[in-house]
Amino acid sequence: MSVTAAAGFRAAGVAAGLKPSGKPDVALVVNDGPQHAAAAVFTSNRCKANPVLWSERTIADGQLSAVVLNSGGANCYNGPEGFQTTHASAELVAELTGGQAFDVAVCSTGLIGQPLDRPLLEAGIRAAHTELSPDGGPAAATAIMTTDTVRKEALVTSADGWVVGGMAKGAGMLAPALATMLVVVTTDAVADAATLDQALRAATRTTFDRLDTDGCMSTNDTVALLASGASGVQPTLDQLTAAVSAVCADLAEQLWHDAEGAHHDIAIEIAGAASEADAVEVARAVARSNLFKAAIFGNDPNWGRVLAAVGTTQAAFEPEKIDITMNGVKVCVAGGTQFGAPSTEVDLSGRDVHVLVELNAGPATATVLTSDLTHDYVHENSAYST
Repeated sequence: MSVTAAAGFRAAGVAAGLKPSGKPDVALVVNDGPQHAAAAVFTSNRCKANPVLWSERTIADGQLSAVVLNSGGANCYNGPEGFQTTHASAELVAELTGGQAFDVAVCSTGLIGQPLDRPLLEAGIRAAHTELSPDGGPAAATAIMTTDTVRKEALVTSADGWVVGGMAKGAGMLAPALATMLVVVTTDAVADAATLDQALRAATRTTFDRLDTDGCMSTNDTVALLASGASGVQPTLDQLTAAVSAVCADLAEQLWHDAEGAHHDIAIEIAGAASEADAVEVARAVARSNLFKAAIFGNDPNWGRVLAAVGTTQAAFEPEKIDITMNGVKVCVAGGTQFGAPSTEVDLSGRDVHVLVELNAGPATATVLTSDLTHDYVHENSAYST
């Protein structure tokens, strides 16, 4: 279950000294082919890290032979040398693998505004290249962790033998697009860049883009999909999309369950919306309500905070037609104009929380994943750089 489960890929993860802890912090994923088609999506934050600016250019031709990733530093807004470090790391990977720098994507994660130690990074890249292995996926997934408590990997194997595997990191700043994440997904299916792009965008739209634990968008988000074609099997677009979506959904749920400081994993489901866009807007409004998130942390089923958040949106609905159900208990009926079940019947003592908001305005639905606002989250993020 890793980024090297698909044939044609090798990976490694090593400790280069970028993290003061001495834990692994440089990962390398190499596509040995025979094909090198790829697609990628990036943060929509207008303030973008150097690796994102570089990788946006490299993916333009739909080809990638490798992805080099580091934790221990975001390489973002740290002067001209920051971009030079990104460029130099791609050049080094190309030199070591016999490829071209513009076929190497670069990803970084960590603290913004701090210089990234280029000699340490380059030494780490050399070490990772030496350790490249078809079994190196778990080591690579470990090396990209920051505040993550566990590595995150996923795998789907098709009936006719082709594979989609992936790894991800992310635990904080989880908000679209794409949540603060670095994700590499690989497949040995035969697919061109256009097909990969369609499959990846369809997958991220309903997985990573629906993960919103704290409303904060990163500068470094990158999700890359690489195809080696080593299986010799060419799936249909629908088949590939389904497999990539399943891997992305698995990884997104792992990110959700590992959100910084979370005590509750909250799924906000909107039903009966006039459009999918309305459903997503409403779900996100609830997910980003600090009042609601604080209430859930305190095991308080305060449905009024849900209703208030719904009312801040531009979605089509009539307030007196809204129903709200929390963990299976319908606590609000017809916008509170009728009596629902007593809030005391809602059990929030477990980790899983499901909130269903029925707008009764149409056929569309959407679910956004979030978490509660806890003392642990505030403490972790108040001391992140110190």
